[in-house]
Amino acid sequence: MSTVIADFAVPADASAQDGTESPETRMRAAKEASREVARLTSAGKAAALHAIADALTASSADIIAANARDLARGAEDGIGDGLLDRLRLDEKRIEALAAAVREVAALPDPVGRVVGGHRMPNGVALEQVRVPFGVVGAIYEARPNVTVDIAALALRSGNAAVLRGGSAAKESNTVLVRVMRDALAAAGVTAEAIQTVDDFGRAGATAMMHARGLIDVLVPRGSAGLIETVVTESTVPVIETGAGVVHIVLDETAPLDWARDIVVNAKVQRPSVCNAVETVLVLRAAADRLVPEVAEALIAQGVTIHGDEDVRRLVPAAVPTTDEDWATEHMSLDLSMRVVDDLDGALAHIRRYSTGHTESIISTDALAIERFLAEVDSAVVMANASTRFTDGGEFGFGAEVGISTQKLHARGPMGLAELTSTKWLARGAGQTRG
Repeated sequence: MSTVIADFAVPADASAQDGTESPETRMRAAKEASREVARLTSAGKAAALHAIADALTASSADIIAANARDLARGAEDGIGDGLLDRLRLDEKRIEALAAAVREVAALPDPVGRVVGGHRMPNGVALEQVRVPFGVVGAIYEARPNVTVDIAALALRSGNAAVLRGGSAAKESNTVLVRVMRDALAAAGVTAEAIQTVDDFGRAGATAMMHARGLIDVLVPRGSAGLIETVVTESTVPVIETGAGVVHIVLDETAPLDWARDIVVNAKVQRPSVCNAVETVLVLRAAADRLVPEVAEALIAQGVTIHGDEDVRRLVPAAVPTTDEDWATEHMSLDLSMRVVDDLDGALAHIRRYSTGHTESIISTDALAIERFLAEVDSAVVMANASTRFTDGGEFGFGAEVGISTQKLHARGPMGLAELTSTKWLARGAGQTRG
């Protein structure tokens, strides 16, 4: 079949470079390895993760060299500044990756945790406990950090991982996977617990989407097109992560310094990520007071403001908006700004254009805040805080598999618990059902 993922432009019958394996071979190896990983003690899994973190730091020169080749090719291919930023690994980012792996190792092990239970009237004791999924698959693009994050979270939660990181980060991911597999082997854990199908091109992604029985859950991360393809074409259960058309609402009571600082942080700190703000909605009663000052601070940081007629009256440098702007995840120093009549107008705009990721309101009106928190139907809803906090690391998960915008099983930043299922244990003493 034809799978439309732009980054995976390799013929569907592609095979591994050495011609000796198939995607199914590696996924079967991961499935077998998952049984060994599931039997590891909490201390054993933590030791393996510490070995990976140490290996990442020790191999930083090799990783950076491989990443430089990806960056050079990406610049030649014109993939855009936002994706180039997501693709980039330097010594600081590698240290952060290693630190995140150590944080994951230090988190409480979810496996075996009792989440419920009771004793039946006949005396049978029931317990609901957390268990690994088995094999976690991930399809993503231009995000080498995801290679490490998902592998670490999968291992800590007792799972194996199968990864498809896309051609943009192929050199980086090849080295990262090799480093992690070598570290596992040195720690006495099967290296088969981390697999990549990058060298199979599009065929690897297609095989993962159809690997029911080999991959237990699939997580797509990347463009809206990639996510839609995986969600619609996969026969494997998918946890949907979404694009981040993220909103901040400035109401009439918003303190100017809060509004300015939070909006600038949410847009400028790292504009290429999914929790960066894309649209600012300003209540009309606050527009004259807030829009010029907030816009001036944004423009000083290089932001291009796409404004409606009311915004352009107050900010001559703003460019006209189009209907498409309101639905766009810019992933750049571009921001859409609109004046709305009231909170009802802001909520209506969010209902129409939000991708269900993150929304925030800046206000000192307790009633407005509580209404916003109650009525906005997104994975994370905030008051008086930057949307950049929607992140597994910031939420205390060490790292994240992704940010789920669906409502079943997992929603919001996904950590260890979201990579487990549950099973019921029943302990009896000879009872039979009458």
